[in-house]
Amino acid sequence: MLYTIIKENTYKDSIVLMLLSNKLSAIDGVNKVSIMMGTPANKDIFKSSGLGTDELEKAKPNDIVIVVDTDQEEKVDEVKEEVEIALKGDSDSQNTSKGQEAHNWKRAMELANNPNLALISIPGQYAAMEAENALNEGLHVFMFSDNVSKEDEVKLKQKAHEKGLLVMGPDCGTALIHGVPLAFTNNVNEGDIGIVGASGTGIQEVTTIIDRFGKGVTNALGTGGRDLSTEVGAITMLDSIKALNQDPKVKVITVISKPPAEEVQRKVLNLLRNIDKPVVTLFLGDKPSYQEENIYHAYTLEEAAVVAVQLSNGDKPNFEPTTADVNVVLKESQVGIKGYYSGGTLASEAAMLVRDAFKDTMTEEKSESYVLKTNTHEIIDLGDDVYTKGKPHPMIDPEKRIEMLEKSMNDPETAVIMIDNVIGNGGHEDMASELAPTIKRILDSARQQGRQLAVLATVVGTAQDIQGYDKQIAILKESGAIICKTNDQMVRTAIQLVGGKVEQPITDVQKFNYTEESLVVDEKIMSFINMKPSVINIGLKSFTEAVQNSGSECVQFNWRPIAGGDEKLMKVLQFLNYYEGGTI
Repeated sequence: MLYTIIKENTYKDSIVLMLLSNKLSAIDGVNKVSIMMGTPANKDIFKSSGLGTDELEKAKPNDIVIVVDTDQEEKVDEVKEEVEIALKGDSDSQNTSKGQEAHNWKRAMELANNPNLALISIPGQYAAMEAENALNEGLHVFMFSDNVSKEDEVKLKQKAHEKGLLVMGPDCGTALIHGVPLAFTNNVNEGDIGIVGASGTGIQEVTTIIDRFGKGVTNALGTGGRDLSTEVGAITMLDSIKALNQDPKVKVITVISKPPAEEVQRKVLNLLRNIDKPVVTLFLGDKPSYQEENIYHAYTLEEAAVVAVQLSNGDKPNFEPTTADVNVVLKESQVGIKGYYSGGTLASEAAMLVRDAFKDTMTEEKSESYVLKTNTHEIIDLGDDVYTKGKPHPMIDPEKRIEMLEKSMNDPETAVIMIDNVIGNGGHEDMASELAPTIKRILDSARQQGRQLAVLATVVGTAQDIQGYDKQIAILKESGAIICKTNDQMVRTAIQLVGGKVEQPITDVQKFNYTEESLVVDEKIMSFINMKPSVINIGLKSFTEAVQNSGSECVQFNWRPIAGGDEKLMKVLQFLNYYEGGTI
């Protein structure tokens, strides 16, 4: 039986509500609870998950909607009570620091001390409007929000470029600005390697490996995954490369992206060929067929990190991939590799290496929800929209990975299961402890069935991360997981266990003609990357805490949609505000 509760005019962040949904769904006698704001998109999610009700249609975008599936009506009151306690606790928390919080742009700008960055993590349908407001206020923009149209992205980035500002994102998962972490970020030592990347977990993997080698990063500038598309044209990446080139603290520039549009890749490489500093590129999915005198083209994330460290040390690039020691005896019928990832770029790297190792013998099956699917192997990015509609990201919530781990052990052909544990700011406070009991259970179950499994795990993080890098490794190791130092090592180990091998690229050094370009970048961008940012955080409160903990100033903007969430009316009000000098 479905019961609907509507809390009118009560706005809360979607991630907070999704985590609360998971907690309440665990109540005995409750089949499922889903809590979301009453936006049209969320109503569709309710309906598609079998939780659509007539009462649901009455909800407005500023209302919290709770749909309870239970056979015991008295459980509805229990859910209501728990919701009230959770929302009251959040309000009490806000009240303790209300002096540093704002509810509109005017107040946010008054509270902030010379702000230069807006960090946006609100629903995508509204994010572009707030990004434009931030640009109008002269702020750089970091857009964690996804579901922003490409048309809006182009418009925002062109406007930012004209103003001498950066727009990082949309769907930008991570950045480090002069040591200050933004969104899902690790605590990394400062150093002389500058990074610009169209990949969140790709940046995290590279920066944490650099840190563990004892080196550090000046800035890691995220661009969002679509920046290198034909329509966007690498606007943010090109300006970021120029900024890193002008920064005297940067000794090595590292560029990370999935394969861009061909004409955009040519544009990026032409700019890099104008630069005298050593450069490392990784266009993940492109196997390098040549090297250049001043540009090293890497094949994997670990290779990009290792070579950046070598160049920083003044050494000649020399990357030798490794595998982990594994003592597992597999049956002849166990041939399958399964990878269940929270990091999308890590999943893409895994799929790339598996394809490379088995290219002559592997036939892929078409499936939108898999990064790779064959009759024996499967790699899944559980952070993909297919799995996160109405649910928290797997870096925050272990539920979907636990489900996939338990399911995978029932396949007698499974030989190896791979998982990543991406720790740091924004991630689960102790993901290893959530995954460990399931890992132990499936290994024990396999042994009882007369076979062994290899569960490989890699932790993306540093010793400074709040979860504790060594602690996370110890917990996973105790569960029976085999720890790999990097994703590259983990995937190569899995491939080796089932009889495959990845051949390293053999490349010659080539020279290319290039067109001379201006390397000048706006002083506002140079000022931005050379000091700790002063941030206005519009959305997730945990992002404010991470910025403040790093010693930077941050004002929390407790955003909620104006005009009842009516997008057309909101745009009219935005237009009037900008051109008539009002305040929203």
